[in-house]
Amino acid sequence: MKTSQPTVQVELHLHSCYSHDSLMPLEKMIERAREIGLDHLAVTDHNVLEGALAAKKLAPDLIIVAEEIQTTRGEFLGYFMTEVVPEGLTPKETIERLKAQGAVISVAHPFDSRGNEPWGWDELAEFAPDLDAVEVFNARCLTREINDKAKAFAEAFGLACAAGSDAHSIGEIGTATLKLPAFQTADEFREALKTAEVNGRLSSPAVHLISRHAEMLKKIQHS
Repeated sequence: MKTSQPTVQVELHLHSCYSHDSLMPLEKMIERAREIGLDHLAVTDHNVLEGALAAKKLAPDLIIVAEEIQTTRGEFLGYFMTEVVPEGLTPKETIERLKAQGAVISVAHPFDSRGNEPWGWDELAEFAPDLDAVEVFNARCLTREINDKAKAFAEAFGLACAAGSDAHSIGEIGTATLKLPAFQTADEFREALKTAEVNGRLSSPAVHLISRHAEMLKKIQHS
């Protein structure tokens, strides 16, 4: 009799207090993740790894060291990272640096206009062969159509589907997750993503006020 492979529940997009637009403490973030039954939590702070590395020390079984990286175009998500990739590089340069450290590569909310000009379909298609996944559900997107277009892109190019809350506050954690086969390494994660099941709901637009407040407060504190 064949036994079924164990599965895990994963949150793949989250910003701690190490991001410029979040005040979420690492300890509270970890506590909440365990409370709602997450098996893995990817800390994807903007253009830094310090928060993810610190969280990994606090909860090595839970945390995936990751980063959301701003390129000269859109933003990439790197998972199982060992060193920071600086912001402001071209997409090609960013991908090369991620590949050099064996990271799993996804593109964050590719067709969302928040803060960036959305990717053009053909423009992003140029980098499809270098991607492992596409974030097809981001809970902070304002409409389902934005996520639906990302899913259509993933399907068109045979890429795995990723999802995340894009949480900047405790209450957002877990609003978008993946259920997928258990994994421990980057290669196992890459393989598990191919059969991932997306679960999610859109957050209230009001959550954007939380990150704006955090960003303004940090600017005042550092002025």
